[in-house]
Amino acid sequence: MPDDTTNEAAEAEASSARQAAVSAEDIVLDTALVALAAELEVAPDGKTITARIDREGYLEFMSAARDAGFDMFVDLCGVDYFRRRPRYEVVVIVFALEQRRRLKVKVGVPGDEPAIDSLTSLWPGANFYEREAYDMFGIHFLGHRDLTRILLPDDWEGHPLRKDYAVGSVPVQFKGAHQTP
Repeated sequence: MPDDTTNEAAEAEASSARQAAVSAEDIVLDTALVALAAELEVAPDGKTITARIDREGYLEFMSAARDAGFDMFVDLCGVDYFRRRPRYEVVVIVFALEQRRRLKVKVGVPGDEPAIDSLTSLWPGANFYEREAYDMFGIHFLGHRDLTRILLPDDWEGHPLRKDYAVGSVPVQFKGAHQTP
């Protein structure tokens, strides 16, 4: 004779899976994001969308995301893949508070022209994140009002998180290192 708790657990799991599938469908179908994305993937939980988009449609896509309810800017960072083309990638995460869903956007940025549109007109909170990506990777954010270094001195040469940045060394004098026993 089957255990009632086992049946209830199986039904609850199946119901949860159906809700996740419906939720994932709703996320994709209720937005204009599908037409603008080169690639769109919904996580198994149905609450996270990952989109790969072209640099040319970046600002339009992000504006559509904001219109679709993704009202909270969470993060922006740069990645240097060095031997891959395009060399850099900008990763942006925004969140829809009301629907409790997350959108992760990945945009390729070429190494010979590391520039992409700024998001500060849509989310003013992107300001410091874009400045950090500029400072560490040398990615220019077009339309940014104050694209200056944020972590390093203004006269610093280069961008330290680039994979081809020379690793320097600073001589360190250890106390007692040259004493004879």
